Amino acid sequence: MKTTLNRRSLCKKMLLAASISLATLSASTAALAEIGYPEKEELKFGFIKLTDMAPLAIAYEKRYFEDEGLYVTLEAQANWKVLLDRVIDGQLDGAHMLAGQPLGATIGFGTKADIITAFSMDLNGNGITVSNDIWEQMKPNIPVGADGKPVHPIKADALKPVVDKYKAEGKPFNMGMVFPVSTHNYELRYWLAAGGIHPGYYAPEKGDISGQLQADALLSVTPPPQMPATMEAGTIYGYCVGEPWNQQAVFKGIGVPVITDYEIWKDNPEKVFGVSKEWADKYPNTHIRVVKAMIRAAKWLDENNNANRPEAVEILSRPAYVGADAEVIANSMTGTFEYEKGDKREVPDFNVFFRYNATYPYYSDAIWYLTQMRRWGQISEQKPDSWYMDIAKKVYRPDIYAVAAKELIADGVMDAADFPDFDSEDGFKAPQTQFIDGITYDGKKPNEYLEKFNIGLKGADKI
Repeated sequence: MKTTLNRRSLCKKMLLAASISLATLSASTAALAEIGYPEKEELKFGFIKLTDMAPLAIAYEKRYFEDEGLYVTLEAQANWKVLLDRVIDGQLDGAHMLAGQPLGATIGFGTKADIITAFSMDLNGNGITVSNDIWEQMKPNIPVGADGKPVHPIKADALKPVVDKYKAEGKPFNMGMVFPVSTHNYELRYWLAAGGIHPGYYAPEKGDISGQLQADALLSVTPPPQMPATMEAGTIYGYCVGEPWNQQAVFKGIGVPVITDYEIWKDNPEKVFGVSKEWADKYPNTHIRVVKAMIRAAKWLDENNNANRPEAVEILSRPAYVGADAEVIANSMTGTFEYEKGDKREVPDFNVFFRYNATYPYYSDAIWYLTQMRRWGQISEQKPDSWYMDIAKKVYRPDIYAVAAKELIADGVMDAADFPDFDSEDGFKAPQTQFIDGITYDGKKPNEYLEKFNIGLKGADKI
């Protein structure tokens, strides 16, 4: 995907003429200064074949990276572990990451490494799909509207009798998710637990990282593009994944998406752009310029009421990016979502890339992920609220984001109204109420939040 770009020398001359070096990142955040020439021009970024990698693709295709003097190669990765490992060892300069990956790496769940993010790639974008057989068993438990169609959102209460039946018959009820620290894992667990289905615990201090201790439904890792085939083979009965792999099940006639993550937690944060802290410290100007380009891409994806989405669909359908049929990608990317075959509904915010300050790395988003790590045993011991805040501030870097955003405003490319008020923004969203179980989340009170759940670790609980 790397191309020869004849604007390179021109960009370099222009940027050198305007260059002011940033001695340290803290100096750059103290006052808005012109960003210096990028310390590293040739960059390689990794991604997984999902539609929410779109900001990377658009920043490349629209030459926003080039505008910043950056010459980027985008490279699809086999799975999330390979992607993270290649960022850690320096084979990749950065990557499209699960929001939980920088946090998990920093606290040492899995590979220990200091990974940071200064850019949130999107909101929403996932779904939970079950096989046709499981859907038929669920349907008697789902209310039907006047139009004869299932009433949404569909809660896991409708799945519980099915899981109970499998347990009574001594059969494991297997479901797939994409990675232990993925949004998909936590969303699937959240949905199941809200319906009284225990998704299991991790016990890393005992050497058990299966996440299946005390589980009613057994969750395991499957790479996103393999989800439909794995379910079709009968290895799993359902899964939680990003697009286009839920819609793929509809098109193949092998399963039914029962709920989107928008319905589990409205406007939830999904992917981030992650880099190693060492890389960010070594190349601060480069990092800021990467964030600038990706902010522009995110805005392009959402502007004029998603008017650019059809073009984005065509780009993402190319083999170098997602490589799925454009019709499949468009089924969710253009403001609709198809549940049961023929039951296509309006979901204009299924994919959000810029609206609602989607690109801003909120501390409260980081802390929600940490609470779920604690809830399911990935964090094995109780931690004070201050610990959650310290980790969030170590990993999520709105200070870097603010420099990039202010530069875009100064460049005349974007308006101050496009961003949070950086003078008053504290990194915490107001308490969020739109979860499927009705529980309110306040990022400033993580331990109080954990106490609200009937299923899950809290307080001094240990496995």
